[in-house]
Amino acid sequence: MRCEVVAIGTELLLGQIVDTNSSWIGERLALIGIDSHFQTKVGDNAQRMEFCINQALERSDAVICCGGLGPTQDDITREAIASVMGVELRRDPVVEQRIVDLFKARGRVMTENNRRQADIPEGGRPIEQMPGTAPGLVCPVGDKVIYALPGVPYEMREMMEGTVLPDLMKRSGGAAVIRSRVLRTWGQSESGLAEILADRIEALDGIGNPTLAFQASGADGLKVRITAKAADEEAAAAMLAEEEALVRSLLGDVIFGVDEETMESVVLAALRATGRTLAAAEGFTGGLVAARLTRLDPEMETFVGGRLGPWGGAEDSAATGEARAAEAANRAREDFGASIGIAAIGREPGEEVPPGLARMAVAAGGNSATHSVALPGDRTQAREYAVIHLLSFVRRTLLA
Repeated sequence: MRCEVVAIGTELLLGQIVDTNSSWIGERLALIGIDSHFQTKVGDNAQRMEFCINQALERSDAVICCGGLGPTQDDITREAIASVMGVELRRDPVVEQRIVDLFKARGRVMTENNRRQADIPEGGRPIEQMPGTAPGLVCPVGDKVIYALPGVPYEMREMMEGTVLPDLMKRSGGAAVIRSRVLRTWGQSESGLAEILADRIEALDGIGNPTLAFQASGADGLKVRITAKAADEEAAAAMLAEEEALVRSLLGDVIFGVDEETMESVVLAALRATGRTLAAAEGFTGGLVAARLTRLDPEMETFVGGRLGPWGGAEDSAATGEARAAEAANRAREDFGASIGIAAIGREPGEEVPPGLARMAVAAGGNSATHSVALPGDRTQAREYAVIHLLSFVRRTLLA
């Protein structure tokens, strides 16, 4: 069964309000196994609203309209749905009285235009849940259905959970679940991932289930999303596990985490598992490494300290940038009594190198590993990228 979302409101198109409702609805549809292939935004214009709803009905079995159920002149979702259905609006006295009672309970004076919120297309019915003054609607159109929900998120969600999702499950004629797993990667470009996975993606295109998709996340890396549709949770989990194992065999250690794991959470977990601690010298990253690590380790039990510089020692002008990074990492390790020291430093004054060039080092005992990387963007962006580069360098060193 396919269900489409039509988000209504000129304010959505103007960017005055961010449409979080559609993403939430899409997530809930997936959880009950309802396919949702399209989401549309349309302004408060009757002709364009009717066009979008009709188009959605052509493509899908159900349409969820979100927004436009208020009392003002631009709230015309009821009228648009009635026009699509080819029926008139009727005023429901029971709903009208509930609106009156809600205003009385809140100690507010109700204006006459609020009564039009009780207008329902002939053949439709109000949704039982009504946390606000805008009633939702269930409107059959032949063997298909249009749901109308208010744009206020908490009102919309109560109606979705209480009526829309159960009704969709009943109409779909069978339970199914859609589940996803996100493999988080660092160190390979999107085109590089696509090339490595090309044969597998082509094979899955022929099968149709599960599917693979990419999502770029800037300084947090690239995500490979596996999505599986199955009859139940157990079958979906088995399908995801099988596909994850295959993808891991193709991508190797560019995969650093799953779902909500971040590079810092993975590094901290690896350190804790081996009883080691970490300290940092941050010339290039300006304290961002410490900020991200202490967000997850506020007591600083594993990440034991950091400095922005200067970190002392030094001062062989002939020393390479990577040699200076290694010295800074060792100094941080010694100063804070940590098992491992790390460093990210930039160019020295007067040094003729690109401004985005960062020298990085990981030091443990008498051994150190170094490398340099040219980072894109302005200073702020380069720092963000440097954080995950450095933490990835730590992760690879820990796993070596």
